[in-house]
Amino acid sequence: MCLRQPRQGYRAAIDPVFLAAAVPARRGERVLELGVGSGAAALCLAHRVPDCGVVGLERQRDVAALASRNAALNGMTDRVEIVAGDVLNPPASVKTWRFDHVMANPPYLPPGRADRRKPSARDASDVEDDADLRAWIDCALRRVKPRGTVTFIHRADRLETLLAAFEGRAGGIAIVPLWPKAGMAAKRVIVRARTGVATPLVLTAGLTLHRPDGSFTQAAERILREGAALELASIGRVATPD
Repeated sequence: MCLRQPRQGYRAAIDPVFLAAAVPARRGERVLELGVGSGAAALCLAHRVPDCGVVGLERQRDVAALASRNAALNGMTDRVEIVAGDVLNPPASVKTWRFDHVMANPPYLPPGRADRRKPSARDASDVEDDADLRAWIDCALRRVKPRGTVTFIHRADRLETLLAAFEGRAGGIAIVPLWPKAGMAAKRVIVRARTGVATPLVLTAGLTLHRPDGSFTQAAERILREGAALELASIGRVATPD
């Protein structure tokens, strides 16, 4: 897969790949990505599930244009549509749809916790503005169908905020810690919830990303290199480092 990215500002790493892997999309379903950026997660999902459709919402028009070019470069314009707009006020083309799944890799830092001395602290992709984390979740829940899924990847230290925003509004919540190495604290979590269900929250065993020597585990490689899905039903098995 070819992905062109901005020379400055946010550049996709592995987070959007794992986000896309955690979305249980099937053929014929439609997926909305909030804050699509240059299109990494949307393209990964469309590659893994060729018969699904993905709509990516992006506020920064130049970045949205880049995502559209990336869809064209990968021959996916028939399945990946990029729309310019904001989560606080999505365009009509998004508001009129209910999607089977919604996914997001939102800005990780609230303004009060950003180090303004760093260029990343001034990047809308890294630091929240008027649209805080709850606003992203509000938008996702409004745009997903009943019994559909909402999947977020975020910093582990903001898990409390994520869960509070879902409380009483979605169930079937599964939390997937992403462990950098065995024995290390998770820095990222994937949280997946479903609307219209009341099944209990599940804290999975998570996924260990690296071996002691720093190379990726076999489970992580299957997702990053082979486009495998992150199967939450078998996450305990997949999480074992090798």
